[in-house]
Amino acid sequence: MPLSPLITQRILPLVLKLLYNSLRITVTPPQGEMRVHGKGAIFAFWHGKMVAGWLLSRRLFPGEKTTAVVSQSKDGRILSDALHKLGFTLIRGSSSKGSVEVVRNMQQTLDKGEIIVITPDGPRGPINQFKYGSLRLAARNRSPLIFAQINYASSWKLKSWDRFEIPKPFTRTTVTLQLIEPPEFNSEEELRSYSQQLSEHLSHA
Repeated sequence: MPLSPLITQRILPLVLKLLYNSLRITVTPPQGEMRVHGKGAIFAFWHGKMVAGWLLSRRLFPGEKTTAVVSQSKDGRILSDALHKLGFTLIRGSSSKGSVEVVRNMQQTLDKGEIIVITPDGPRGPINQFKYGSLRLAARNRSPLIFAQINYASSWKLKSWDRFEIPKPFTRTTVTLQLIEPPEFNSEEELRSYSQQLSEHLSHA
């Protein structure tokens, strides 16, 4: 049974904001400049950390337009309703599935110097594995890809594919930002190899 708009557009955004604002967050910035003025960027975090990740992107880029890439699934509809109320522009779909329209919309967002926000292992995994679409796009545009490693001191952990975590109110939350600048890829094999190495590095960071 679909959730009502009252829940997805009113209650859920309010709950997310209240929970996020209660967290005691410390952020370690990356080495080097996180943004190049007038140039678009991609901000990423793992799917299981999205409770803090979405609103963290709004905090890190105040006053800038943030566009969330959200799947077309039923869960994606619930999330998109909440993110819209939280001030995000939306792109519905997945770049990893080769959607021409999704990739075109992401490209236009970067061209305007705006922020794309993604969960690179979503919407269905594998867990903590970068999909190729976001890396290919970042490399092609020479756009910075900022990854947020998010850790909660205390959380409820679900038995889902992404080991989804709901941080407990007021818990200490550490965020380590890493600036990733993908190289040019001369083949799909190079892209796949880089994705695997990067995913392993970020999973154990």
